[in-house]
Amino acid sequence: QVQLIESGGGSVQAGGSLSLSCAASGRTFSTYTMGWFRQAPGKEREFVATISGSGLSTNYADSVKGRFTISRDNARNTVYLAMNSPKPEDTAVYYCAAKIGARTNKRGEYNYWGQGTQVTVSS
Repeated sequence: QVQLIESGGGSVQAGGSLSLSCAASGRTFSTYTMGWFRQAPGKEREFVATISGSGLSTNYADSVKGRFTISRDNARNTVYLAMNSPKPEDTAVYYCAAKIGARTNKRGEYNYWGQGTQVTVSS
């Protein structure tokens, strides 16, 4: 069982920067693939980024590639999402998620979810 708690959301101007954190419970954090997803009002939850347990492999949605960076610190049981040059269309509730096994962008394959943190990007 893994409990995930996101933090770091808030309001930011377009072109600025914001960093999200997700703290995980448990002693086997490094065995979990971690992902970030987001959900805008009236839209389905969508994939943002994923990182392997070792932190050596990552994948990104095309919409955030080159602007967002996912990373993790297994000693601190924490995964991060650095958002650089955010756009108004990045406004959403951001969720972190965990799964055992290979990286994937399919939200249905993630077993554990945080409660979400709101990110609002103003123009």
